[in-house]
Amino acid sequence: MPINSIFGVFAKSPIQPIQLHMDKVAACCELLIPFFKACHEQNWSEAETVRKTISKFEKEADDLKRELRLTLPKGLFMPISRGDFIELINRQDKIANAAKDISGRILGRKLRLPDEIANNFMTYLQRCLDAIQQAKKAIDELDELLETGFRGREVDVVTKMIAELALIEEDTDTLQRKLRRDLLAVEQHHNPVDIMFLYQIIEWVGHLADHSELIGTQLELILVR
Repeated sequence: MPINSIFGVFAKSPIQPIQLHMDKVAACCELLIPFFKACHEQNWSEAETVRKTISKFEKEADDLKRELRLTLPKGLFMPISRGDFIELINRQDKIANAAKDISGRILGRKLRLPDEIANNFMTYLQRCLDAIQQAKKAIDELDELLETGFRGREVDVVTKMIAELALIEEDTDTLQRKLRRDLLAVEQHHNPVDIMFLYQIIEWVGHLADHSELIGTQLELILVR
C-alpha cells in the first residue's frame, strides 16, 4: 500500500494544518510593509489598525499551532516523525511572534525610520519577507513529497527551493550589514534612545529570514531521514 494510503488509514494528516499555519504566518508578516509605511508617514492611527491585524493573525496562528499539537497523531504510521512536525510548526510560529514583537516595539515608542535609511530598510524588510515566502513554497510541497514517498523529482524540486532560501537569507545578512553602517553614519543626528531601539529592530527583522532558513534546514533533515 502506498505511504499516503497508509497515512490516510492510520492517522489524520497534519500536512494541511501545517500549511494553513504557514499561510497565516506569511499573511501576518506581509502586513509589516503597510505598517512601516504608516509609521514612516507618522500615521499612527493607521499603524495601530495594521498592528491590530498583525496581532489577530498571530493569535490565529497560535491557535492553529495549539490545535495541531493536541491532535497530532502518536501512532507508528507517521510518514514524518511527530518530532519533526512539532519542530516545523514551532519554527513557523517564531516568525509570526517576531512580526508581532516588531510592530509592538515600533508602535509603543512611535519610532519613525530616519529618512536617510528608510528606502534601504524597506528593501531589507522585503527581502526578509521573500525568505518567508520561499519557506512557504517549500512547506506547500510537503503533500507532494508524501505522495511520492520522498523520492524522485519532487525531492529535487524541494531541495532547490531550500537552496534558494539559503541564498535569500545570505542576501538579508548583506543588506543588514549595510543598513547598520548607514544608521551608524547618521545616528548622531537622532535621538540616541531611538537609535538604540532601531538597531534592535533591524536585528529582529533579520530574525524573520533566520527563522525561515531554519524551516529549510528542518525540511532538509526530513528529506535525508
